[in-house]
Amino acid sequence: MEWLQQLVNGISLGSIYALIALGYTMVYGIIKLINFAHGDVFMVGAFIGFYAITGWGLGFFPALIISMAACALFGVLIERIAYKRLRNATRIAALITAIGVSLLIEYGVIYIRGAQLETYPSVLPTKTFDVFGAQISSKSLLILGVSIGLMLILQFIVHKTKTGKAMRAVSHDMDAARLMGINVDRTISATFAIGSALAGAAGVIFGAYYTKIEPLMGVIPGLKAFVAAVLGGIGIIPGAMVGGLLLGVVETVVSAMGYSLWRDAAAFIILILILIFKPAGIFGKNTKEKV
Repeated sequence: MEWLQQLVNGISLGSIYALIALGYTMVYGIIKLINFAHGDVFMVGAFIGFYAITGWGLGFFPALIISMAACALFGVLIERIAYKRLRNATRIAALITAIGVSLLIEYGVIYIRGAQLETYPSVLPTKTFDVFGAQISSKSLLILGVSIGLMLILQFIVHKTKTGKAMRAVSHDMDAARLMGINVDRTISATFAIGSALAGAAGVIFGAYYTKIEPLMGVIPGLKAFVAAVLGGIGIIPGAMVGGLLLGVVETVVSAMGYSLWRDAAAFIILILILIFKPAGIFGKNTKEKV
């Protein structure tokens, strides 16, 4: 029964990683950029949700929607200012810029509000349910439900809407998409907006679940979400979902076995093993690349 409880906790944690990983994998699938500032968008989303709850007295779901909308605008702003001019630059130039944007966001937030911790107010129900002898909290179930709902909405957008069709076309061949009349710049901005909105949602969910937030909170979850994206297959949306869930379960199992100090290391051990034995990830396929 203890393992069932840990499994639910792991899937809840993994769903947060999956939401962040989706932003990484969507941007990489479109413009082949690892947006290392994405973890900091997650942090900004957590703070927007915190101030919406404490300052405006809103509940969890209104704060979640406000954070998603604000982070979508923030993601588009980052893309237009920092990345658009580097569309045809070398990958290393874009990567260095992404790291620079990440540091700018982190220390910009510290400059504006200071580096002190904040504690999320209790906005989620705290009931527990007995399932086959395991005590499972309503908070974990609600977070899991919200995360899965957002992932399903993303799948609908990607596969059933005109914007999603444009995103898939640009991901497959940007030049051919442009010749077919697709506005590539607008499609890339839409990709950043959707990915950043999911990161903002993950920030609010993380804050409501773990209660403590601070300006550097996006570093480790951002790196773990990147590991999840690589695990599932970078650039593949279902892979990011599965990779995030698997990573959350592995971390929880490692902690349950008494190795809680190794839970962060477990993510990077998985990354090393994936890069050695299956670099394309679980859902990825090996492709030839001319260099």
